[in-house]
Amino acid sequence: MPTTLADAQNLLSDLIARYSKRVDYLMIRLEEAEGTDILLRGDKVETLSEGISIGGHIRACYKGGWGLSCFNQLATIEDRIEEAIAAARMVGDEETLLAPIDPVQAVCILPLKGTDPRNIPLSQKKQLCDRYAQLLKSVDRRITTTSVRYGDSAQKVIIATSEGTSIEQSWVDMEMRFAATAKNGETVQTGRETTGSRKAYEDLTSLDEQVQGAAQRAIAALSLPPVKGNTYTVVIDPILTGLFVHEAFGHLSEADMAYENPDLLEVMTIGRRFGPEELQIFDGAAPEGHRGSYFYDDEGTPATTTQLIKDGVLVGRLHSRETAGKLEETPTGNARCLNYHFTPIVRMTNTWIERGKTPVADLFTDIKEGVYARNWLGGMTNGEMFTFSAGEAWMIRNGKIAEPVRDVTLSGNVFQTLADIEALGDDFYWDESGGCGKGGQNGLSVGCGGPSLRIRDVVVGGET
Repeated sequence: MPTTLADAQNLLSDLIARYSKRVDYLMIRLEEAEGTDILLRGDKVETLSEGISIGGHIRACYKGGWGLSCFNQLATIEDRIEEAIAAARMVGDEETLLAPIDPVQAVCILPLKGTDPRNIPLSQKKQLCDRYAQLLKSVDRRITTTSVRYGDSAQKVIIATSEGTSIEQSWVDMEMRFAATAKNGETVQTGRETTGSRKAYEDLTSLDEQVQGAAQRAIAALSLPPVKGNTYTVVIDPILTGLFVHEAFGHLSEADMAYENPDLLEVMTIGRRFGPEELQIFDGAAPEGHRGSYFYDDEGTPATTTQLIKDGVLVGRLHSRETAGKLEETPTGNARCLNYHFTPIVRMTNTWIERGKTPVADLFTDIKEGVYARNWLGGMTNGEMFTFSAGEAWMIRNGKIAEPVRDVTLSGNVFQTLADIEALGDDFYWDESGGCGKGGQNGLSVGCGGPSLRIRDVVVGGET
C-alpha cells in the first residue's frame, strides 16, 4: 500500500489499467500542498500557522453519472477508487459526453522570478505583517481597527486518466490583505487593499505606500460628504473594470451556468451583441505570470486564451470537457478545483477587457455632472444584476474631476451596462488580488484587468 506521494504516483498506471474497464472515464488526482497563514487583527495574533497536506480524489464517469471520492490516506486509494466507480454506476443513466482532448504526458513547473516563500522563516513573515500593521495604526489616532493577512501556498498536482494523460504540475501562490477602519463619532469608514503574486516573495515586501493608502482613505472619508444618489455617467478605473468584468460578466460566461439554466443560455446566445464595437473581452490561463495562469487545467486540458466578446458580440464561453460536450463546443481549459477535496468545475482564470483608444483625460470630456470611481471595497452579484462599492470617488463637473465623495455604490444590469459603455481608455492594469468563490470553493486564485471605462446611466447609490 502507498504511504507517500511518490509511492502512489508509481502505482497510477497500474491502477488506471485495472479499474478503467468498469467505467467510461476514470481520473486519479493526487496533491501535495504546504502553506502559511497569518492573521493579525488589531493587537492580537488570530492565526499563525504552517501546514502540509497530502491527499487526492478519484473521479469516475459511467453513462453520464459522476462519482467522486476524496482521501488523505494514500493507503486507502483502491477503496476510494471502488467508491467512486460504485457511485458513478449507481447514478449513470444517460450518455457520457466529454469533449475530446489529446492525451498528454508532461511535467510542468510554473517558474518563480524571485525568492520562494518556502525559503522564508515563519518569524520573518510575521515581522513583515507586524510592520504593515504598525503602518496602518500610525496613520491617524482615529484608526480603531486594523487587520493584516498573509498567505502562501505551494501545490504539486499529479493527474492520471484512463485516456492516457499523465501530468505533474506545480506552482506557488502568495497573497496579502490589509484593512483599516476609522471612526469619528457615529461615522465609520474602512479602507482596504489586497495584492497577490505567483512570481516572488519580494512582491509582498515593499507595499508601504499601498498599506498606508488604505488607512489614509479611511481617514479622509470621515470628513467627506456622501454622494447624492442618482443616475450618472460614470468613469471607473482599471481596478473596478477588472472587478466588473470578473464578477458581473465572467461568471455568466461559465458554461455550467448556461447549460443548467435554459433562460440564461438563451440570453447568452453566441452571436448576440452586448456592447460597442470597441469592446473585446478575454479569459485565459495561457498568459504567463498571472495568478490565474497554468499549463493544464484539472482535467488535463491545455491552457488557452478564449475570446468571449469580439467587437461587442458574444463569440465564446468557458468550458470543462463535460459542458463542451453537452453544448457541442470546444474545451477551453477552465475546469479547476481549489484542492483535492473538490471536483473540478468551470472557473475563470485571468479575465480582462482589452485596452481601448481613448486617452484617459478625454473620458471625462463633456460630462456635466458625473462620478469618477476608483478601487473597490466590496460587491455582490445576483445573476445579471450587480452592486459594487467604490474604494474612493469624486464628482465630475463640467468635464473635470471635482470634490471627493464617499459611500459610492454602483448598481445595474450587466448586459445593459455593457451596452452603455461609451468609451474605453488607452490605459490598462492587471489586478492580481483576486480570490474567486463558486460552489463552495472559495479563494481560488484569479487575475483580472482592463482599462478605464466611461459608462452612461449608471445607478449610483447614496443620500437622496
